[in-house]
Amino acid sequence: MSFAHQLADCLNHPSSSLLEFQRLLEPCTDEALEHLAVQAAAITRRYFGKTMRMFAPLYLSNECINTCAYCGFSRDNPITRVTLDIEQVACEASYLAKEGFRHLLLVAGEHPKFVSNGYLERCVQSLLPLFPSISLEVAPMEEKEYRSLVAAGSEGLVVYQETYNRDVYRELHTAGPKKNFEWRLEAPERAYQAGFRRLGVGVLFGLSYWRSEASALAVHLFYLQRHCWKAQLSVSLPRLRPAAGNFEPRFDFNDRDLTQLICALRITFPHIHLVMSTRESSCLRDALAPLGVTMMSAGSHTEPGGYTGQGANQYHQRLKGKVVPLSCPVTKATEQFEIADDRSSQEVAEVLRKLGLEPVWKDWEGEILTPTRNKK
Repeated sequence: MSFAHQLADCLNHPSSSLLEFQRLLEPCTDEALEHLAVQAAAITRRYFGKTMRMFAPLYLSNECINTCAYCGFSRDNPITRVTLDIEQVACEASYLAKEGFRHLLLVAGEHPKFVSNGYLERCVQSLLPLFPSISLEVAPMEEKEYRSLVAAGSEGLVVYQETYNRDVYRELHTAGPKKNFEWRLEAPERAYQAGFRRLGVGVLFGLSYWRSEASALAVHLFYLQRHCWKAQLSVSLPRLRPAAGNFEPRFDFNDRDLTQLICALRITFPHIHLVMSTRESSCLRDALAPLGVTMMSAGSHTEPGGYTGQGANQYHQRLKGKVVPLSCPVTKATEQFEIADDRSSQEVAEVLRKLGLEPVWKDWEGEILTPTRNKK
């Protein structure tokens, strides 16, 4: 039985582990939160040392056929769109390699016309010489399609459920394949069966009440630990940021709440990577880095071609699925959301060193899996 069929029952009949996790999320005094932070930091150092795994997102396309109320790439938004070709992707990646990155996250909107027919596989294969670790944040796929991406050289998959609340999910996803709650929720299981060795999940906070979302996220992690135990798990805790469409958060999830959740996750799941992106401000990222975060992006752009300006001669808009000319000249494609920390990767790395942490640009060599790939 898949996790999608167990979620409601697990929340209605919580295990002792879930009850303990929920206890860590209860409103608490500043003194109690400080105690949690000390405990979380100690656990992080025990299992991860004083390291911070650095990665960069590389956006391939902002085309999308889904209508999602909160997303800047939503089909109904009149934004500047582009899909990079393989050579343009390579140029963007070359810039990131020169910045020191060896862990890459390829991101694309969901549009089968543009991100299909081997496009992702060709992107991965072209980047492998520079990036031993390539993960994907793309539309959920069949297990067969995932196997093709693993064979091409990708090792990680990130699929955010956005919200575990079915009613909220149904309300916010009004058109397109993403409407299918179960299909998305079961994607990490299909990816695991296909051979991905890293699985990332997460919630977009601001769509529903944060403690309920955190409980569902914990239940998902407990499940993945039991059924996908060979994979390295990671958790992202993104908060809504300004984006095209001007969707406003419906529920508060402040810095203190985020801190408490990071501590609770670290205490409950000591081996899991906790990810913090440039959605958060530099001050907050610096403060939270020593507590439980083990993966961090830096110098990020959330639009295709954002690093080197690739694709500028292909910019366009869409109206009801049809390409229309741009009404005025633009200098870049539309970003998925505004970042909050605009420091360069080297500036972030220097701050991490001052905090006593060591930025890790490469911790994996793809040749380890070469015999396995050749057998396939």
